[in-house]
Amino acid sequence: MKKTKPSSAPDLSVAEVIAALKKVSSKKYRDGMARFAIPSDKAFGVPVGTMRQMAKKLGRSHELAEGLWQSGWYEARMMAAFVDDPAEVTPAQMDRWCREFDNWAICDTVCFHLFDRTRHAWTKLSPWSKYKGEFAKRGAFALLWSLAVHDKKASDEKFASSLALIERAATDGRNFVKKAVNMALRAIGKRNQSLHSLAVATAQRLAESKDATARWNGKDALRELASSSVKRRLAKKK
Repeated sequence: MKKTKPSSAPDLSVAEVIAALKKVSSKKYRDGMARFAIPSDKAFGVPVGTMRQMAKKLGRSHELAEGLWQSGWYEARMMAAFVDDPAEVTPAQMDRWCREFDNWAICDTVCFHLFDRTRHAWTKLSPWSKYKGEFAKRGAFALLWSLAVHDKKASDEKFASSLALIERAATDGRNFVKKAVNMALRAIGKRNQSLHSLAVATAQRLAESKDATARWNGKDALRELASSSVKRRLAKKK
């Protein structure tokens, strides 16, 4: 996994970080969050780019990240994903945060910017795929999707075995689960020729399913995986 730089966070309290977020917030931006299916009842209205700039100045701090997460504010939880140290993240913390995901943006940001960099990431896919909550279950497939994109050293066998998780979840018709399952399948199929063949075979089985959600997942994934652009890109990787 990607190594992180040593912690360099200035000595700021959770309250000070939250105050700084409030200072750069925008009511207009907050009101527009609904367009992206992000709840704004506990949000200030701060663009992601602004949060990432703030996080970069703060550096890494596991303690600060936990405090920000516990505050419950949308932007504070986003910041927690950006400032936490993957080397200090524990399996218990991952489970707790995953169960507390309440929207797709928090789920995906935590998985793509923090959890996929931890040494525990691969152990969480199967148990999380059994979670009942929509965004907790999405966490399993957002994390798998992220690993397919970021974990360059993972073996093909790991991704091949994860296709079974995708097939089992492919009938879940909840919007935010369905889309993450689909993106994970597509990302695996774009890693290399071998995984492409396995992912296409999975997508074809789903496309022939009697279940409407599974058919959608299969057909939608095949549209990209069978495209000439994906085939050309994979040919160059040979």
